[in-house]
Order: sequence, then structure tokens, then C-alpha cells
Amino acid sequence: MDQEILDHLRVITAEEQAILDGRTTIDRKLYMQGQGNTINAQKLLAAGKLITIRPQTRFIHFPEHTHDYVEVVYVCAGQTTHIVNGRKIVLEPGDLLFMSQSATHEVCRADAEDLAINFIILPSFFDTSLTAIGEKETPLRRFLVDCLCGQNTGGGYLHFAVSDVKPIQNLLESLLWTLLQETPNKRKVSQMTMALLFLQLTGHTETLLNDNQEDAAVIQALQYIETNYVHGSFAELTKQLHYDASWLSREIKRKTGKTYTQLIQEKRLAQAAFLLKNTDRNVADISVAVGYENISYFHRIFADAYGKSPRSYRVQERTLF
Repeated sequence: MDQEILDHLRVITAEEQAILDGRTTIDRKLYMQGQGNTINAQKLLAAGKLITIRPQTRFIHFPEHTHDYVEVVYVCAGQTTHIVNGRKIVLEPGDLLFMSQSATHEVCRADAEDLAINFIILPSFFDTSLTAIGEKETPLRRFLVDCLCGQNTGGGYLHFAVSDVKPIQNLLESLLWTLLQETPNKRKVSQMTMALLFLQLTGHTETLLNDNQEDAAVIQALQYIETNYVHGSFAELTKQLHYDASWLSREIKRKTGKTYTQLIQEKRLAQAAFLLKNTDRNVADISVAVGYENISYFHRIFADAYGKSPRSYRVQERTLF
């Protein structure tokens, strides 16, 4: 982490000084409206903003609460301890913790050299970011976005141990600089950087730390589909993961609302749509490339999914740009 950013985070804030001077509880007026325990985005975000950052408050225990936004904690130095949905999570330097609006969150006391940043993000920021780079929808992406944006998928949080993943650390430092400085096109740059960060994270799901077996199994299955959608099989997946086939099939359906076969088809068709839009390969070649030797069958299921034939889809998408 850049030394200038660390020096910025070490500065004692007015809130922290009040704590050091003897305040023993958090100042609710800084975070909450009324008597509830939900931290309110309007207290932290300037009008019209979708994202902001603030140093994590040190020297005090922050009691259990929820957020009406997505919160991301990034540890720059030292160590911070969180309790999310009753589970203790210790974050090391370089770790990322994403929490949805459905998560309950408690923060243990941190010391002077425990430096962390809280990203305050409205859920729409993720959709805007990913749409901006035209990234295709996939089962894995949707599952992770649902985890972040307060849907009923997953456990309400994602803990990535990515300190050794250089591209992710570089993007995080760039994002911090963008949000700390009054850089030109600040909003656009931060959206694009977050989109690239999220794409890197979806490519490094092996760094997800999850003590919930069901969530971990589904994410592993979705990652398998992401990379083996052409020739992979459910039998091979269960063999690789050493899970009972009936149990895994049930968990996939419960967590995603779809069967393994439906998810495979969704991924194949998403890839086909991407190739139709972005390449000049003929439809028959694309059908085979995504796993369908029967071209007529591919035409039929593509039309069922997208409401038009592959060729019509290509023409329509290209006339939009």
C-alpha cells in the first residue's frame, strides 16, 4: 500500500479523538436515524453519490448493526476483527470483506496501527459498473451480485483473501486514490475500476474463505460451470468436489433456483450471445464452440431464451452501437 495512503489513514479523526478523550459508545447521530440499529447511507453519502470511503473507526467496539447499503472493508495494515451473521472473521492486510444489506455486522476494537477502509456503496453502483464494460451475465456473476445486493442468495457476505493477487491489489489502490482525490471524471473512473475489480474477483473464487459448507459448495460448482461449460458433467463435478450428488444437486437448486443442467445451458447461451455480439464467427461454429453439436436444437433454445434467433440477435445488438 502506498505510504501516502497509509499516512492519511493514520490521522486521528474527530470521532476517534472523542473516543480517546473518554467517549465509551459510538455517536449514533453520525450513523443512524431514529432508534433503530441500521446505519443509513444518507448519513455517509453525499447527495447523488453512489460510493464513498471512510476510515474504519478505531479504539472502540462497534455494536451489532445492519446497513441499508453494501459495505466493503479493505484492510491496509494491521488486523481487524468482525462478527458477521454471528461468525467471527479476522481480516489480514489485503483482505476484502463484502457485506450485503441483509448481513448483521459487529466490529471489534481496533488499535492505532490497524488501518482499514470502509467502502459505502449503493447496490445500483454494481449494476452500473458491470453494464459499463458490457460484461455478459453468467450464473456465477449473478450469484455473487445477488450476495452483494441484498437478495436471498448466499450468506450475506463474501470474504476474499487476496493479498497475494497483484492485479486486485493494484485496482484497490487505484480505486482508493480515485476516491480520495478530486480526480477528473471521478465517478466514471471509480465505476470502471470497481467493474474491473469485480471481474478479477470472479476469476479468483478460490480466494473466497467460507465456513458455510453450502455456500462454499455452490460457489465451487458455479466456478466449475464457468470454466467447464462445454464438456463438463455433473458426475465429474461431484467427483472433483467429493460431495454427495443428491446433496449438491439439492443445494444448487436451493441457492440458485435452478438445476445444474439449467445453469449449464444458461452459461452456454450467455457465451453464445457474447460471441454473436462481439465476433464474426458463423452461427454453426458458435453453436459447437459453446457445446451444442445439434445446430437446430441450439437455434430453438436460443430463441426460447432471448426471444429471437441467433442471427436476429446479432443484427439487433450490432445496430445498437
